[in-house]
Amino acid sequence: MGWFKKEKKTGEAPSLPSPLPPQEKNTEGVWVKCNNCREIIYRKELERRAKVCPKCQYHFPISLAERIAMVADEGTFHEFDSQLSPVDPLSFKDTKKYRDRLKASQEKTGYKDAIVIGTGEIHHRPVVLGFLNFFFMGGSMGSVVGERLTRGIEYAQAHRTPIIVFSASGGARMQEGALSLMQMAKSSAALASLQAAGVPYISVLTDPTFGGVAASFAMLGDIILAEPKSLIGFAGQRVIEKTIKQQLPAGFQRAEFLLEHGMIDQIVERSRLRETLSRLLSFF
Repeated sequence: MGWFKKEKKTGEAPSLPSPLPPQEKNTEGVWVKCNNCREIIYRKELERRAKVCPKCQYHFPISLAERIAMVADEGTFHEFDSQLSPVDPLSFKDTKKYRDRLKASQEKTGYKDAIVIGTGEIHHRPVVLGFLNFFFMGGSMGSVVGERLTRGIEYAQAHRTPIIVFSASGGARMQEGALSLMQMAKSSAALASLQAAGVPYISVLTDPTFGGVAASFAMLGDIILAEPKSLIGFAGQRVIEKTIKQQLPAGFQRAEFLLEHGMIDQIVERSRLRETLSRLLSFF
């Protein structure tokens, strides 16, 4: 078998592997592809534009921390009732136990539930701020979300301070059943009392805002704003079409459609939202 085996000469140095080609610089995370127009965007440019695509104006999802930083004056936001944490009253289980879903979302986001309520300032004007976190179980509304929101509304009424709530949710949390649906009535009743007291409530709808959240506090603002092209509604488009056996209009449930039909008051691009809120607060 010597015809394919090369004998190594005495004293010959062992052969070394050929040099590896120079590695390319790792550029992961430097560029971002727009979910809407599919254009490639330089990440730093995207961040400078409040995560709005410079090509098509698509509003990328942002974290709770980013949202707070974009709205409240630096260092002024202080959360309250953060100790409230959800439980599993129904011992609910689908493909996964509810308590396990809660634990996973808490570890992933660093928050105990899908809403953060606190006090802050916008251009030195005191406000109560509420933020639904879509990254926590789709921003779904359970007992703790409803309780925190109601306490925030009651605080705003007691201190006669305007309240602004940013919604991003798939709706009521099915794992808590009727206990979740009760939060629609509870938060709506608190807002009715707030309105009677003459304290302003501004609702800001972001993509998406659906289900029990849209059917309660999200659509009860004295002023209702929305980010461009946000999906807003109760049931999804396919569910509605199958129910009524009709095809819905183009752009149905987009913020622009709702504005045209008088459901919301104004569409505001994210980069102008802080200024718009400050101007609205000055009216009160």
